[in-house]
Amino acid sequence: MKEIKKQFARTLRMEQTPAEEEVWELLRNRKCFGLKFRRQHVVEGFVVDFYCHEQRLGIEIDGGIHKKTKDYDEIRQEMIESKSTKLIRINNYEIQKDKTVVLRKIKEALKPLLSE
Repeated sequence: MKEIKKQFARTLRMEQTPAEEEVWELLRNRKCFGLKFRRQHVVEGFVVDFYCHEQRLGIEIDGGIHKKTKDYDEIRQEMIESKSTKLIRINNYEIQKDKTVVLRKIKEALKPLLSE
């Protein structure tokens, strides 16, 4: 099962959405607060769009499909966060409107993590 998830994550990396590509440009090569982020990474059995292992922070980019999968997304988020990983959600509209919203949300999420 683990190998299937890894293969699925590889496929998702090759088929990024435009919003994911924009966010990846902000995160890659430690551009965001000097932190290393991974794309389409398996966390607690689920594939997360972006993940920083050092801070145990996941980022989900929500497109139109997430309106239909809201219940599943909530359960998935609860399961991921129950294992000490913070998960933040950013919708496509926010990214298209102002990419710096991504950095603001990450900074807000990191405040409690950095004070520990």
